[in-house]
Amino acid sequence: MKRLAVFGGSFDPVHVGHLTIARRLTELFQLDRFVFLPAFHAPHKPDRKPTSAYHRFAMLTIATQNDPEMLVSTLELEKGQPRYSVETIPELKNIYGDAKLFFVMGADSWTDIKTWKNWERFLTMTDHIVVSRPGYKLNIEHVTDDIRRRIVDLRGSRSDLARSERDGEAIYFTDSVFFDTSSTELREDLSDGELEREEDLPVEVANYIEKYNLY
Repeated sequence: MKRLAVFGGSFDPVHVGHLTIARRLTELFQLDRFVFLPAFHAPHKPDRKPTSAYHRFAMLTIATQNDPEMLVSTLELEKGQPRYSVETIPELKNIYGDAKLFFVMGADSWTDIKTWKNWERFLTMTDHIVVSRPGYKLNIEHVTDDIRRRIVDLRGSRSDLARSERDGEAIYFTDSVFFDTSSTELREDLSDGELEREEDLPVEVANYIEKYNLY
């Protein structure tokens, strides 16, 4: 059985923090594949018009081209409309068959999880990995007892994951990756022509953004 993680988001633009998450989780969870799943338009961000899906897909493809375990899925882009994660997971399972599937989210998404469509069902459909982010606490008070029982807290631990895995769909908390890069801040800096930390963007992505004057 193959093991793969799916990381959804706008990736507008993809940055070094996203790639660091992919590489670290691939190591920690012994993944065969790490799949980036760019959204056509995130349903929980209805007021913001994202950069063209074609450009975001191209930037992801460029950023991951030298990492053979990383893939970029067009599943949600091909729909041409906003999609909810609870609708996407069954399609992912159909595509990847018997693979053990992990859905990756940041601590910011975990904080707002109750605003997601059918959030309780979504959290019990597959395994999840929740990654720490500066400024966000991985609280559990806002979720139900059933969801709390599924949480496997790996924070502060570098032990073999095999000793932590459990039957059923689990939600893994990890602080093995900790980054403070923000796509929102990068867009603002690029728009102002003053990118404060050039190391936050892969060189190839920075060149692509400049070539097509995206921000």
